[in-house]
Amino acid sequence: MTDTLILNARLVNEGRESEADLRIRAGRIDAIGSLSPRAGETVFDAAGHRLLPGMIDDQVHFREPGLEYKADIATESAAAVAGGLTSFMDMPNTSPPTLDAAALEDKYARAAGRAWGNHGFYMGASNDNLEAVRGIDPAATPGLKVFMGASTGNMLVDDPATLDAIFRESPVPIITHCEDTPMIDAALSAARAQYGDDIPAELHPDIRSREACIRSTRLALELARRHDTRLHVLHISTADELALFEAGPLVDADGRLRKRITAETCIHFLRFDRADYARLGHQIKCNPAIKDASDREALLRALADDVIDVLATDHAPHTREEKQAPYTRAPSGLPLVQYALVAALECVHEGRFDIARVVQKFAHAPAQLFDVKERGFLREGYWADLVMVEDTPFTVRREDVLSKCGWSPFEGTTFRSRIASTWVNGVLSWNGSKLLGAPAGRRLEFAR
Repeated sequence: MTDTLILNARLVNEGRESEADLRIRAGRIDAIGSLSPRAGETVFDAAGHRLLPGMIDDQVHFREPGLEYKADIATESAAAVAGGLTSFMDMPNTSPPTLDAAALEDKYARAAGRAWGNHGFYMGASNDNLEAVRGIDPAATPGLKVFMGASTGNMLVDDPATLDAIFRESPVPIITHCEDTPMIDAALSAARAQYGDDIPAELHPDIRSREACIRSTRLALELARRHDTRLHVLHISTADELALFEAGPLVDADGRLRKRITAETCIHFLRFDRADYARLGHQIKCNPAIKDASDREALLRALADDVIDVLATDHAPHTREEKQAPYTRAPSGLPLVQYALVAALECVHEGRFDIARVVQKFAHAPAQLFDVKERGFLREGYWADLVMVEDTPFTVRREDVLSKCGWSPFEGTTFRSRIASTWVNGVLSWNGSKLLGAPAGRRLEFAR
């Protein structure tokens, strides 16, 4: 591994921007400051461009094992690194689902040598794997995923006694998908009675309604408060849910978590709203649903006001053919990792918040919430996961999409920033136009 000196960078880290040089040695950040080149090291002139810590995406669906025809760990992590996401945490609703320690370790084995980014895999909860939940090794997984709404396979946890026990006994943070299944089923039945299988895409936010989100989120918070559980609620999509969460900084002056209950939203809820169904149809069908423009505005304010703690993608690719099916057969989910960071930076260009806020929500906060060891910050001694950003416009083209599904909901969108370079564990893996070398991702470590 060649040592690298990045000169003339504008570092964005821990709430501030500063001009500095940064040296990478043996895969880690060796020094930050005013530095001079050494013999034998590679010198990279940042020319004043911003250098960020690599983004940590705490919510992806890379579809392996079982659904590799539409995505896999290698292809989706490549797209992520091209988008400046250097670490990812993958969901358990694969085939088979990740419901025990053996399935969890199988995923890590699959990622070894193939993942372009650093990786962690969630354990999943079901109505009948409570013993496996009790036996989770806290160092083996970022957390326990609980689907409190409709899900695939055997992963909907709807037994009240089981839910209570999971919240009481989980040895790791619980992350939840909150939608109320009976409410969704009733709304879907009503829509099918009127339209058959070909329900208009515009009705998706009415079927996967805000009321279904609110009811399920309230239940999750009630359980967490009853048992003092570390709870992280995923993909908040409505303005109504925001009042349930505490505003303020995530950590105190000593870096300790202030909040036992935290909230996340996703990039597609910040860039799309109900009006976009007419143009994009099932391409933006996802669960929970993209809702109204007023919800989008509220979510943007909640990020700026520290009501929402984390920004993620919920990257969930499907083939174009699948997405073109009638509503009842078209699957939910969008491919997002490759353009998520530049889409977030578009919010900065629009004056919604500053770039330090993006770094806080997309890098620092996931590292803090999940006890990720030595990542998520530009600090000496930390792993050199770095992203160079240039304020140079580009337009998303289908032929540039690296996800196996081969399409993006952002096709034709012009972003005002681009990912110029991405380093993973000190290795330059993306040069702004192509992937370089071999996958350099490592298994994430959790300091618990």
